Amino acid sequence: MSKQIKTSKFKDNLKARSEEAKTVRKIVTIIIMTLLIILVIGGASGYLYVKSALEPVHPDSKEEIKVTIPIGSSSSNIANILEDNGVIKNALIFRFYLKFNNESSFQAGDYVFTPDMELSEIVDSLKSGKLLAEPVYTVTIPEGKTIEELAEIYAEQLPFSKKEFLEKVNDPDYIQTLMERYPSVLLEDILNPEIRSPLEGYLFAATYEFFEEEPSVEAVVDEMLKKTESVLSDYLDVINEQNYTVHEAITFASVIEKETGAKDQRKKIAGVFANRLEKGMKLQTDPTVLYAQGEHKDRVLYEDLEIESPYNTYYIEGLPVGPIGNFSETALEAALHPEESKNLYFLHDKDGNIYYAETLEQHNKNKQKHIN
Repeated sequence: MSKQIKTSKFKDNLKARSEEAKTVRKIVTIIIMTLLIILVIGGASGYLYVKSALEPVHPDSKEEIKVTIPIGSSSSNIANILEDNGVIKNALIFRFYLKFNNESSFQAGDYVFTPDMELSEIVDSLKSGKLLAEPVYTVTIPEGKTIEELAEIYAEQLPFSKKEFLEKVNDPDYIQTLMERYPSVLLEDILNPEIRSPLEGYLFAATYEFFEEEPSVEAVVDEMLKKTESVLSDYLDVINEQNYTVHEAITFASVIEKETGAKDQRKKIAGVFANRLEKGMKLQTDPTVLYAQGEHKDRVLYEDLEIESPYNTYYIEGLPVGPIGNFSETALEAALHPEESKNLYFLHDKDGNIYYAETLEQHNKNKQKHIN
């Protein structure tokens, strides 16, 4: 074999090995990248899985679930019983939760749980032997109530006074602790010194059950803020998309809530307000005047419209400085999804009918026809 042929063969072999090495490197790179992707996805999935398992089964459900914990049950037995009955999402995660928090000494008995209970509440019940068969108090908070009205409702049914409730919800130190506990709901906006009460509008209208003989104001407020947080969590992305802050969205919803009890009209009314805001017109809505005055009146007079208050939308431009009462989910929906129209005015007649107008001229005609 000639030297030239040997050289050529050597080069061919070298080239082949070089190509083979490149192929091996590519395969190794692909394998490593694939493994990294699997690890990242697996880690994220694992985090979300555990996070979900630590949350209530159904945050809005008050369905009673009767559970019997036999004498001598281990933590594993209890976890399996709770999972089988739909009280918790995952028995294994629940057992890790117990170990991590060093929880034990559970009591046997017949319990009644609800799917909206936090793991901490379930554990407390099992440790104390508190059988949640029936709530001691059931309190319904209607929509559109101010924090003063809300305090009156609780004072009539629970063992604390209106004064005690209002002092607690207006205590700056307490508000700070709540802001730390509910950072997605309670933001710096509520600390505006012009706001009458920092939690005004943030305590959601719903029916609440309390299982203690003497629930504290803190326990009541905590239940209400949990509900507010639960409702708002589904709307945070939309609120951001609409360029509102949470405070502005709640304020807008509270105005719509107070303006009409007709749920089918709320999006249309929200559309009028949105049009006025866009054009730089004052909202000029009577419920804000009444809130600014701090008293209930059957009819707003012209002299009332002149009150100089950051809540009075005849006096200020834009939304009030804060909510004027609590809101319902339909009012929040309307605030975030107003009906499109060219209407800039509306009015109610004595029977509750609502008449809309695109121009002031048409609005005045509606006044003459339906009001005067």
